[in-house]
Amino acid sequence: MLQIPTNENRDIKEVPEERKHPGIIVDVKQWSYIKKKYRMTNRELQVAILICRDFENDRIAQLLNIGPTTVKTHLRNIYRKTHVRKKLSLLLKFVEDIKEANIAPVPVSSVKTAEQQPNPSLSETKKPS
Repeated sequence: MLQIPTNENRDIKEVPEERKHPGIIVDVKQWSYIKKKYRMTNRELQVAILICRDFENDRIAQLLNIGPTTVKTHLRNIYRKTHVRKKLSLLLKFVEDIKEANIAPVPVSSVKTAEQQPNPSLSETKKPS
């Protein structure tokens, strides 16, 4: 199962593993850096993670319970924020950014498993109290 962050608290949502490669950027800390650098929304980050793991737009829509047109809109916003035009360019830009920021991935042994973390649905959002 792939794990993608669902909100600011870095809750994890598991999605079916469909690719053997988990992605080049695998660490929550690295993705958090990308999110902040490009001022992405939580949903844009989720789309970016799945795009970088080579998921097709239609499959992303299914996994995130949104329409294919919505995925395209998020992707267009991501391209605008990152100043790229293609998925491969997006991945390469993220890898370059991580390398320049010198953010090393956290060893797998220190990452909490899905059983140790809450698993809210993607549609849940936290409301300020």
